[in-house]
Amino acid sequence: MRNNTKVSIITAVLNNKEYIEGCIKSVSAQTYKDIEHIIIDGGSCDGTKEILNSYSNDIAKIIFDNKKGIYNALNKGIDEATGDIIGILHADDLYVDNCVIEKVVGVFNNENADGVYGDLLYVNKNYPDKIIRYWQAGDFKASKLKSGWIPPHPALFLRKELYQRFGSYDPLFTIASDYDFMLRLFLKKEIKISYLREILVKMRLGGVSNRDLGCLFKKSSQDYKILKKNSIPFPLLTLAIKNFSKIPQFIKDKR
Repeated sequence: MRNNTKVSIITAVLNNKEYIEGCIKSVSAQTYKDIEHIIIDGGSCDGTKEILNSYSNDIAKIIFDNKKGIYNALNKGIDEATGDIIGILHADDLYVDNCVIEKVVGVFNNENADGVYGDLLYVNKNYPDKIIRYWQAGDFKASKLKSGWIPPHPALFLRKELYQRFGSYDPLFTIASDYDFMLRLFLKKEIKISYLREILVKMRLGGVSNRDLGCLFKKSSQDYKILKKNSIPFPLLTLAIKNFSKIPQFIKDKR
């Protein structure tokens, strides 16, 4: 990868005027400057569009696309991206500090990696300094996929060519397509993934996949179908381990 590595950050948003500004500022404040921030608005009508337009100097591309679903929006952003590396930052989320992208690019270049991931904090929706859960991803081993292991999606950065080689998000999985995509990707033995042992992202609790019991049930149902689709043995057991493995993240701060 060349020294002047360009990074594309993709954000999908729909009616999120309360938090989208923080997401934009989090990207624009990065010390690494060769970044394009692409935001896809799915048809907001709450004032989000006006906020996006007011930050047009900080956003490389604003795309208004009324196709339904976050994964259609992310796929659109990936198609439009011109960077060597692609990261996904949801409209509620923030980078933990201003040096995240600089550190990530350093790992890509120093280790000749195809992908880099780190750790993530779940935080209070209105008070992002209040930590609720600490997701320490840990080192990657293919055997861990059978126990439901996967890195935090917003803390995963990939070379764009991986999307071109292996495809992007399947919109049929309306709430868990990132799990399907990452599982497909991490099952490939020919790619090199590096773990950056640092917290990279703050994710506000209350997103689509964790806002209530109905969403959690829907996600688990889709996770089960994804495990079967990707030929993971004993999918029910893997799903149970995957869900129960989250409990220590709430009760033990490993930092």
